[in-house]
Amino acid sequence: MLDINEIMKILPHRFPFLMVDRILEIEVGKSIVGIKNVSINEPFFPGHFPGHPVMPGVLVIEAMAQIAAILAYSSDESIRSKVTYFTGIDNARFRKPVMPGDQLRFEVLVTGCKRGIWMFQAKAFVDGKLVTEADLKATFADKAS
Repeated sequence: MLDINEIMKILPHRFPFLMVDRILEIEVGKSIVGIKNVSINEPFFPGHFPGHPVMPGVLVIEAMAQIAAILAYSSDESIRSKVTYFTGIDNARFRKPVMPGDQLRFEVLVTGCKRGIWMFQAKAFVDGKLVTEADLKATFADKAS
């Protein structure tokens, strides 16, 4: 299990773009489970949408990507000093809206790694119900100086 302080040692993201609150499980090289608590205090809610706050689907995908990056960094020591670039988001489906007060539970599996491209299957749940799913691809590159 990783708390927010340990997550911030792994990911470069910070407020308002850090989309992960806790990692519950990691099976190195295979899978990860993480959570995000969705608060009405999120900076995107005033504009999305006034009077009917809904978490933007693209930010649910971003949270999936951040959790996938934590899994990759935890699985391969050679990429820990590199930056993550997501190269593909396929088969994305948004099944239910995510609202303030929801707790997102993310389950991400590594489905392959070829020529430096990591592939993941990611799902997000609220109260055990699937809300979002997508297949993600990422590569890791040296940080620009």
